[in-house]
Parts: sequence; C-alpha cells; structure tokens
Amino acid sequence: MFVSKSMTRKVLTLEPGVSLIDAREFMKANRIQHVPVVDPEDHVVGVITDRDLRTAMPSSLYYQTGSPEERAKLDRFRVEDVMTQDVIVLSVRDTVQDALLLILKHDIGCLPVVDGAKKLVGIVTVKDLLRSFVSVLGIGEPGTLLCIVVEDKIGQMKQIVDTIYEERISIGSVLVARHWEPGKRAVFPYVFSINVGPLKRRFKEKGYAILDPLEWYLDDEKRNREG
Repeated sequence: MFVSKSMTRKVLTLEPGVSLIDAREFMKANRIQHVPVVDPEDHVVGVITDRDLRTAMPSSLYYQTGSPEERAKLDRFRVEDVMTQDVIVLSVRDTVQDALLLILKHDIGCLPVVDGAKKLVGIVTVKDLLRSFVSVLGIGEPGTLLCIVVEDKIGQMKQIVDTIYEERISIGSVLVARHWEPGKRAVFPYVFSINVGPLKRRFKEKGYAILDPLEWYLDDEKRNREG
C-alpha cells in the first residue's frame, strides 16, 4: 500500500519565521503534535513538534508571573530556532511499510510526504499507520486472533486456511512471524468469530500446536532480552 493512500492530505504548516508563542497557540488550537515547516514554494525545510516547544519554552505559568521584558525576549525566538532541519521525508511512491520502518528506526512521530518537485503533499503519522493496518488486517470487526505453530515448509498456509474454511469461518487476515524454535513458524489468523473452540480442536486433531498469542509474544520478548 502506497503512503499516498494513507497520508493526511490537508496538512497544516508553519513558516520558519513564526514565533514560538504563535506556533504553540497554533498547534494547541488545531490539536496537532507535528507540523512541517515550509518555505514560500512549499518545500519542507523543517519539522517542529510539541516536544520541541516544551523543551524550548517555559511553563504557561511563566506568562502570568514573568516580567514584560522577559516575555518580550522569549517572543523573539522563532520556529527556525528549534525545528528539526534534517528532515526525513517520504515520496508518494513509498509504501506504508517504508514509513513504518523509518519511524521505528529514527524514533520519530511523523514523516512529511513530497512529490517529484520536492513539494509537500501530505504527512504520515503513527496514527495514520495504525489506521492503515487496522483496515488491512480487518481487526476493526469483532473476531479472534489465533496463534498456530507450523513447520517452515511450503503448503502449511493452505492447510491452515482450508481448516478455517471447513468450520465455515471467514478470515480477516493472516500474519506469519518467526518462531524461536528452528524450522518453525508462528501463524496468526484473525478470524471473524468469537466461538473458536471447535476450530481449535480441529487444528489440534490435525497435529498443530495452538498457542495463546500473548504468551507467544512474551516468550519471544524474554528470549530477546536474555540472548
């Protein structure tokens, strides 16, 4: 899925010369945490976040107790003084997977999206990515997530899907993850049913191991910490 299908297109922006006080009021009024900073041609020159503002500015109590001279001095600081200038951006041809990997790698909360002329056309936030994956995985509908341990060989996925359909249950999505045991994989089908007792019994009859998805996650995390 391309980021152009998931990004927010109506992007609120700031200019480098806007004061920090005005920037804070702007972000507060619009309830946003990340704002691209653009030049007159809509090229991205920076990004400013609510964290940047909290780091650079004193508490709001300051404006009630600080002297007029001190407040005037603070008003001279601009967005360009605190914004992140080396901005990581996405192109409209990048995928949601690209966006997720970049956000995790660089520990950032948003990625501006630019067109071929390097002009801002959208923004992708963590919330946008979560919304996309909820849609793709089908987890917006009531259902149950299963965890089935299989051998890492061709044909296993078909057998799992066939077994679910034998119980006349629809599938929302299927994810495959590594398993800590060599030669094994963990398969996570999300099925549109709450009553999965008969389905679990059928998998066990066929020789599959059924795990609690949460237990699998905790065990895997424990192994990573101890390794």
